[in-house]
Amino acid sequence: MPVNTDVRLPGSKSITARALVIAAASVGPSTLHAPLRARDTELMAAGLRAMGAHVSTMDDERWEVRPRPLHGPAHINAGLAGTVMRFLPPLAALANGEVTFDGDEYARKRPMGPLLKALRELGVSRIDASETDGMPFTIYGEGRVRGGEVVVDASKSSQLVSGLLLSGADYDEGLIVRHVGKPVPSAPHLRMTVQMLRAAGAAVDDSVADLWQVAPGRLMGRAWQIEPDLSGAAPFFAAALVTGGRVTLTGWPTSSVQPVDRVRELFTAMGAKVTRGEAGLTVAGTGQIHGIDATLGDVGELTPVIAALATLADGPSNIRGVGHIRHHETDRISALAHELSALGADITEHEDGLTIKPRPLSGAVFQTYADHRMVHAASVIGLRVPGVSVDDVSCTSKTLPSFPSLWESLAGKPESGAEG
Repeated sequence: MPVNTDVRLPGSKSITARALVIAAASVGPSTLHAPLRARDTELMAAGLRAMGAHVSTMDDERWEVRPRPLHGPAHINAGLAGTVMRFLPPLAALANGEVTFDGDEYARKRPMGPLLKALRELGVSRIDASETDGMPFTIYGEGRVRGGEVVVDASKSSQLVSGLLLSGADYDEGLIVRHVGKPVPSAPHLRMTVQMLRAAGAAVDDSVADLWQVAPGRLMGRAWQIEPDLSGAAPFFAAALVTGGRVTLTGWPTSSVQPVDRVRELFTAMGAKVTRGEAGLTVAGTGQIHGIDATLGDVGELTPVIAALATLADGPSNIRGVGHIRHHETDRISALAHELSALGADITEHEDGLTIKPRPLSGAVFQTYADHRMVHAASVIGLRVPGVSVDDVSCTSKTLPSFPSLWESLAGKPESGAEG
């Protein structure tokens, strides 16, 4: 049955995380309106509190952040949140005292070496870490960081650059980050970081490719209006395609720091009609799903949903440029290849993507690997294929705790299979 519904989603995880860090480093209080309250952002808030910042809930729709001198000793649990493990260490370097970072088991495998190396080169005199420079590690802050220029390879995560930039204005000499290596993925998130820093008063120059400069200075507290989460909307938009229906994301702003044009381009290529009106951002299905040949390096978070749609398409798909998602909550390329194959799809795994040839699918328990995006992929396929269930729907609490209830109101309750 075609879906025909409006969906109101919580705020963007990416915007909420950046706003929290900027607020903690600012002069004067800040208010976050309609922030995302989920595991990742709660861990971010808890990490800031551990270092002395005041982060309080004013009501269900507002957080207030009052900056205070940062200090240790502090222990920060990053969970599986890449934003916490990459945004807070550069800030922790400005604290007085030791700050220890750790996280979930898989988080200890995520690449932290380039960030710690950059901090050492910027003047952080002592960082204790394992031989692999992964978590757990401890930063011994001295209340200031020299700053200056650093060369990094951010080809595995744009969060490396964003994390440095978010604290760069507080470094004595400011910050110059030069990327050397394969293209930085998720470029829209870097643009988001730059725009939000400028909105808080930072002087940021990103006019030269792969080079970012932040002048020394103080950020100013302000009110942040957090947009609905665009990547979180992807499975709901996909539902319109799969069922030939309509889904409108309400509360969508007239101007966005998220990659809405890229989302529009991809869903249109796969057969949807995407429009922006007074009601919000609307995706309507046309009764067909087309295969796609696309490089998704700039929007890698969409890969699980795009891959799920591709298994239901009228032709083969090639997804490229997403090698960096092997280092997300799980190795998403490998996980998708295994689980989509188990449903019957013809999948070829590549180092940086997938080739997907649609075949008749059958129901099975879809393993999620504690990754919320895997639940999204399974839910999309389950709209058309009976018997698809997930082993653990609770992992959606990482970024969208209300996903199960929202999906149930849209398309019926997500099926849970084995306990996970």
